[in-house]
Amino acid sequence: MKTINHYVGGREWAGSSTATQDVMNPSTGTVQAQVRLASTADVQEAINNARVAQPEWAALNPQKRMRVLMEWIRLINEHMDELATALSLEHGKTFADAQGDVQRGLEVVEVSLGAPHFLKGEFSDSVGTGVDTYSMRQPLGVVAGITPFNFPAMIPLWKAGPALAAGNAFILKPSERDPSVPLKLAELFTAAGGPDGVFNVVHGDKQAVDALLDSEVIQAIGFVGSTPIAQYIYTRCAETGKRAQCFGGAKNHMLILPDANLDEVADALVGAAYGSAGERCMAISVAVPVGEETATALRAKLVERIEGLKVGHCLDPDADYGPLVAASAVERVRSYIDAGVEAGAELVVDGRERGATDSNFQGEDLSGGYYLAPTLFDHVTPEMSIYTDEIFGPVLTIVHAESIDEALRLPTEHAYGNGVSIFTRNGGAARDIAQRIQVGMVGINVPIPVPIAYHTFGGWKASGFGDLNQHGPDAFRFYTKTKTVTSRWTRDDAAITPHSGSHFVMPVVD
Repeated sequence: MKTINHYVGGREWAGSSTATQDVMNPSTGTVQAQVRLASTADVQEAINNARVAQPEWAALNPQKRMRVLMEWIRLINEHMDELATALSLEHGKTFADAQGDVQRGLEVVEVSLGAPHFLKGEFSDSVGTGVDTYSMRQPLGVVAGITPFNFPAMIPLWKAGPALAAGNAFILKPSERDPSVPLKLAELFTAAGGPDGVFNVVHGDKQAVDALLDSEVIQAIGFVGSTPIAQYIYTRCAETGKRAQCFGGAKNHMLILPDANLDEVADALVGAAYGSAGERCMAISVAVPVGEETATALRAKLVERIEGLKVGHCLDPDADYGPLVAASAVERVRSYIDAGVEAGAELVVDGRERGATDSNFQGEDLSGGYYLAPTLFDHVTPEMSIYTDEIFGPVLTIVHAESIDEALRLPTEHAYGNGVSIFTRNGGAARDIAQRIQVGMVGINVPIPVPIAYHTFGGWKASGFGDLNQHGPDAFRFYTKTKTVTSRWTRDDAAITPHSGSHFVMPVVD
């Protein structure tokens, strides 16, 4: 059976630990590989390699570093099908969706080619007699990323691209559920001319995470995952003096105003709710139609589209979405559906017991995989767990609102504050909601409000911890430190600049 190793010092490395974990194929429910789990000593070996390699990488001028990144981009594109296939087989998302996973990560690396601009400081001349002040951005040193299973290409690239472009060495601890793509990304970085030890990958569990948190060498950690783990990492980083950029859970709403095109809304909702089996932090899991007429019409259109969805093997080109990542994920989502029924929500479309005879599963035997059909709840209320909690599965809930203000209050008052989508033809209403809503990202007639790579991505409240967001200018602020220099140069002429003795008061501008 295939064994997936770490990547340290520019090569695959088995490490000293004998601990492993099965890597499943969610489409079939079978073991397809084993991944090695790093010990504390293994993580330290990666840190040592990064610490030795980083000064030489940082000493390269930014243009030379960008040439390595340009070649890295070329190689990733060249291996796109290989990466997408491996991603699909370990995560379960469809091949087309996996290609999108890689592409959205690449876009951040592409923007990172602008590092020579992002790293520019400021300059002020003649702030005093013969005195100039200027600033420079310098890399932190060795930084780390801890990334989730649901985007095994995109989020590692979001972290690695800006960190490497800024001159840091980078250690990635990806999810052990789908480790092949992160490993391949590091191999391609070396093939692109990246120095050995600048990009390292260690697989592991909490022991590996804690080894990164405890290290005095690691200067910053970027994390994406659940809110409890985000809070844990953020707190630990504060205790050890590290920068932290930690993103947690989400409960994203779509507000549907009465004037919206409901066919457009229904198409957008089905894709945003059920794409990738709902295992996206930006998935829309709550629909909020304004007015009963809007709610009734929208529900009918959703049911019609849900009945036509096809759930299938990740490599089935006709599948709309594939399996969930693990059997435990299926059980977790099913338990939320059970809880919704018990709480009194109306289960309009039940995805729990759907099987090979159902229209959603026609054409192949999927009995061994981790599949769940799309589920739709109506008349959900804010105290129900299917509304308060992030389900992370193919479950869409409808919460009714009588007015725009009532609809706006729902995401504003929710514990999570990741994203909101607004569908309307009324520009004034959309502008007003976008200004007042208390979330980090807003889409207007856009179903999944993920900003383009040269803007920043990040949620508010329990969805994000830290002052700086992912990608865009914030990424370079996060991965660099500012040094400000105040210099005085005078003409070497004693007659012009006579010695004036010591000064004992705070200098001021003269």
